[in-house]
Amino acid sequence: MPDSLIPYDEIVQEALRAVVGRVLGQIIAAGGTLPGDHHFYITFKTGAPGVSIPAHLRERFPDEMTIVLQNKFWDLGVDDQGFTVGLSFNQLPAKLDIPFSAITAFVDPAVDFGLQFQAMMPDAEPEPHEPAENDSPGNETSSAADDGSNVVTVDFGRKK
Repeated sequence: MPDSLIPYDEIVQEALRAVVGRVLGQIIAAGGTLPGDHHFYITFKTGAPGVSIPAHLRERFPDEMTIVLQNKFWDLGVDDQGFTVGLSFNQLPAKLDIPFSAITAFVDPAVDFGLQFQAMMPDAEPEPHEPAENDSPGNETSSAADDGSNVVTVDFGRKK
């Protein structure tokens, strides 16, 4: 199957990350309280652009970290780019700013729901691929006019 020139994977990942934002937005709208037994495990890349966490947490989790939103969290905020939340780590309060693009997993174990994402890291090299197979100048399916113009004639389905 040929590679798509439309980034479907990225579009789907972005749409699924919007699910996380919408769920967190509903929690804010409900007064910051999770309904029933719902609780969330959110895993994110600590070194991703836009992530803001205390230095001691970045040292302890240099690559990836999972937070739990259940009973003790505060100042939950959501915008189009990500969310902010206050949590306590070893009795020390901390404010975390996490862009949706840094999230690699979102799980609500109360209802056996989970989403996994590929981290969107701008420093990552694009995957290697074959060069595009565009028509070359000597291709028999197209020919340029001999009058010096830039007109190209394409003959689809016509036998030569």
